[in-house]
Amino acid sequence: MILGGFGGGGFGGKSGAPAKASSLTSIGERDFEAEVFRSTEPVLIYFSSQRAGQAGQRTDAEVEGVAQELEGKLKVVKVDIENAPTLVRQLRIQQVPMFMVFAGGRIVDGQAGALTKKALRTMVEPHLPRQAGALKAVEVAELAKRGMISVVDTRDAGAFKRAHIPGATNLPVEEIETRLAELFMLAGQPVLYCRAGDKTKELSARLVEQGTEVGYIEGGFLAWEAEGFPIERG
Repeated sequence: MILGGFGGGGFGGKSGAPAKASSLTSIGERDFEAEVFRSTEPVLIYFSSQRAGQAGQRTDAEVEGVAQELEGKLKVVKVDIENAPTLVRQLRIQQVPMFMVFAGGRIVDGQAGALTKKALRTMVEPHLPRQAGALKAVEVAELAKRGMISVVDTRDAGAFKRAHIPGATNLPVEEIETRLAELFMLAGQPVLYCRAGDKTKELSARLVEQGTEVGYIEGGFLAWEAEGFPIERG
């Protein structure tokens, strides 16, 4: 379920001083405003109960996994409802576990029930800060239509021949850093893609650090196919 926002403000009641347990921070009502409303990062709030037992431990492990994987991009905090009656009332928490995502000081998503690490990532990823040069497939399609970019397929020649984005140039990922002149000769700003986006994400970050302005497609060729956009073969 998606929850509506509410105004900021301090909370009274009991406090649990922030206690760092690996990548997961436990907070109380008095910490909520500073840790959540004033956070410069998106915040995933995990409401739980001290009486959750083994089921709670399993959920703890899933949340901890997300906190570790997205450290530096997402703040993850845990609130025990026994220590936060005012929050429970104001946020209308009716069951635990309960997850809420705050961004810019307001609620942007909320889901009840035990969630896996994969489900939690799906929940928070739309609200994470994007790397410089990151483009969604729909954005690439529009920019390509306007002739503003040149798409570069960084997969091997065999994969490129089987299927690729129309008009793409094939420069294998392991060769690009020794063939930068070819990127500069393209008609538009280079936008790289690989199969799933992970390799070109790392490569584009490295190239940008070196002064070469490139973009990349989030999710790679798989994201392009998932949108139903046309492909070329041969």
